[in-house]
Amino acid sequence: MKLKDIRALASVQGPARSVSERLARSCYSVEDMRKLAARRLPKSILEYIEGGGEDEVSLRRNLSSFDDWSFLPKWGSVEDLDLGSTLLGGPVAMPVTLSPTGGTRLFHPGGESAVARAASAAGIPYGLAHLSTTPMEDVSAAAPGLRRWFNLEPTPDTGLLQAVLDRVSAAGYEALLVNVDCRAIGHRERDYRNGFTAPPSIKPKTVLEGALHPAWALGFLANDAIAFPNLDAEIPEGPLASSPDMWRTLLAGSYEPTDWDDIRELRERWNGPIVLKGVVNPNDAGLAAALGIDAIQVSNHGGRQLDHMAAPLDVLQDIVGRTGQRMEIIVDGGIRRGSDVVKALALGADACSIGRPYLYGLAAAGQAGVAHVLNLFHAEITRTMMLLGVSSVEELRAEGRDLIRHRSEAFARTQPTGIPEARLGLAEMRTP
Repeated sequence: MKLKDIRALASVQGPARSVSERLARSCYSVEDMRKLAARRLPKSILEYIEGGGEDEVSLRRNLSSFDDWSFLPKWGSVEDLDLGSTLLGGPVAMPVTLSPTGGTRLFHPGGESAVARAASAAGIPYGLAHLSTTPMEDVSAAAPGLRRWFNLEPTPDTGLLQAVLDRVSAAGYEALLVNVDCRAIGHRERDYRNGFTAPPSIKPKTVLEGALHPAWALGFLANDAIAFPNLDAEIPEGPLASSPDMWRTLLAGSYEPTDWDDIRELRERWNGPIVLKGVVNPNDAGLAAALGIDAIQVSNHGGRQLDHMAAPLDVLQDIVGRTGQRMEIIVDGGIRRGSDVVKALALGADACSIGRPYLYGLAAAGQAGVAHVLNLFHAEITRTMMLLGVSSVEELRAEGRDLIRHRSEAFARTQPTGIPEARLGLAEMRTP
């Protein structure tokens, strides 16, 4: 090979000019972002993100359930491919939402505001947790154009309920995400073994972890103390609880018995959309539809609550069959790729919601990291739809069950007579 040929082949990149460019060059998947986050975070903080309830059977099944489905691409023209659709009466740039997560500033000082700005730039909704570490009003100010949803728990205290709803409405949140899977806090054994508390308590182990992760420690110490400002009216004055039962203390109001009457009361008091989050039982989905609930989020809380709970993807078809067109369906749990989103939509979901993936991005690189994760999902959904042979979310949902096959289903032998003539253009080609 001549020297001029070698020069033509040589490609030398200059240094990355931004965090976004650096991530684009080195992180090609959510798993890459997880590995970067793992280097940045103390072990106890990372395992708080990653852990599940008890033996973590539900956590593992959430991931493996997607592997049970295979694509059956169709051949044909894919034109003007578009990921845009609508959700709860408003537009979304892709069929993805961001689930609420508590204690978000534990992972990066930018916290919920950084997540909100990234979601707004991506054109997708963000659900703010009741246990957020940033006041709901500050999140609104950080991303005024964002479609904001607020996450809360049912309560039989109508006075407290109305006070919360008034504050949420005044802060510009368009929809409620109502947890129906938090009557008790899951037994998250990783956290107990790690001595995890939120906010972190100062122990010898905490000091050592901070020393081994100086960037995280500096960000944590240089910013405001971790607190839960959206609970100000619901917890007593004084230090936040730091025992293994801290979540029980912070969510004390959630443990009063609640039932469908409280959901009905909430429906009567809130004029905007309501999403019931944590539904996996098709009977509950039918009851929610009958009450006029706008959507359900099929979820087992990321495998963090009741272990051995059904994976959302495993019950999705039953729930779609039970609710019909009466409500929209969002799915979360185990979603790590754009192809996972496409599988869920093919099985009848309207959108998917992610939690851990964007937290990996936040921990790795703040707002730029969340934006990179969302860019990855957009690119992967686009590529999967292109290779599958569909041009829009509407087409994917309409034809989805013909484009996907479960491993338990026999692959029927395709007969030539079963191919639609219109698809092949044979109707016009036949001679009389």
